[in-house]
Amino acid sequence: MSAVPRIAVVGAGIGGLTLAAALRGRGVPCRIFEQARRLTEVGAGVQLAPNAVRPLRDLGLGGRLAESAVAIEAMETRGWEGEPLARTPFGAACEQLFGAPYYAVHRADLQRALLDTVGPEPLSLGRAVRSVVPQGDAVRLDFDDGSTHHADLVVGADGIHSVVRQTLIDDAPVFSGLGVYRGLVPVDELPAAAREPRIRMWLGPGRHFVCYPVRGGELLSFAAIAPRHDAPTGSWVESWSAEGSPAELAAAFDGWRGLIHDVIGASRSVRRWALYDREALPHWAAGRVTVLGDAAHPMLPFLAQGANQAVEDAVDLACRLAATDRSGIPAALLAYQAARGARTAAIQHGARGHSASMHLPDGPLRAQRDLELRRSAGLEGLRQRAWLYGHRAEPAMTSAKTSTKTSARTSKSKRSSA
Repeated sequence: MSAVPRIAVVGAGIGGLTLAAALRGRGVPCRIFEQARRLTEVGAGVQLAPNAVRPLRDLGLGGRLAESAVAIEAMETRGWEGEPLARTPFGAACEQLFGAPYYAVHRADLQRALLDTVGPEPLSLGRAVRSVVPQGDAVRLDFDDGSTHHADLVVGADGIHSVVRQTLIDDAPVFSGLGVYRGLVPVDELPAAAREPRIRMWLGPGRHFVCYPVRGGELLSFAAIAPRHDAPTGSWVESWSAEGSPAELAAAFDGWRGLIHDVIGASRSVRRWALYDREALPHWAAGRVTVLGDAAHPMLPFLAQGANQAVEDAVDLACRLAATDRSGIPAALLAYQAARGARTAAIQHGARGHSASMHLPDGPLRAQRDLELRRSAGLEGLRQRAWLYGHRAEPAMTSAKTSTKTSARTSKSKRSSA
């Protein structure tokens, strides 16, 4: 086994930190470059399905997730007038079917747990990447402060506006026509129903509302989706820091019934941004450059798989990198692309299609959708999600280093027997 690859990860979000943790667990170091000067508590709730919880547990995060996340018992869907449409059990059923629970967690709590696993040594803050320059068997990162860094491999985990992705393709985000309001509310300021460990969702014409508890049940995270056709040229942009108006949010859901207006009424602040995705990448790697998570496949949030797919990417890639040396990086990246491309493209497209069905106007098409939701509810509906929740990201890999050691032990044993 020749020298261990010098790996540079751009971005310290969930995907980049999961990759670093998975590499560390396999004895492979990396450097992480993050443009933010400090990691603040941004974002709100994240749904972690069993396909992500299993590998996160394997990385040693099981205890932290059990402390800070909420194990979701069920997902309940209603119409905008409050009528029940479907209930899908999670809880023990997820454990039995897929080997892990379904969690809801504050993004910052997950990021902090990953940071503690990775440790402070690999992380460099305030390092904004300006360009990525392939140089034969190496890659040079140029930073805004004029500094540079050389690596054998650069992994872009730098989100939907990824600088690293531009090395692979010159494309642009695709606006969905929708915006999202997100926020957090203390459950003590809400009716008792808000404390129940459930994902609640209301569907209506052109929009929907979803909420669930996070941070051990102390907070309720909510997301409200509504049309924003003016976003590309208006004040709505793809940013987690833009301030929204609770009054504007309340007006967007005027007449809706249920817990919605209790949540909006208790909101002290609301963040808002426009929803974008991108077309599926035709190729994920160019020589010694690749991407993962939103840099590879930004998704609309309607299958709640964005963070989950970033975790899958990171674990798959870490396994392949741990099984190779510097010379094998291009082949490892092609194998990574082959393993992840079709699956993530299907989920991207599925999220787009799900958006259309969730936001149908009142009428025959909505009635047919509601009937299908009722038919696919319950345990059978959960079983139908096996293609999502049952997927295992870890490829069957045997590293060259391990194989060499095993072969040496076998040879020694044969000589001793002789």
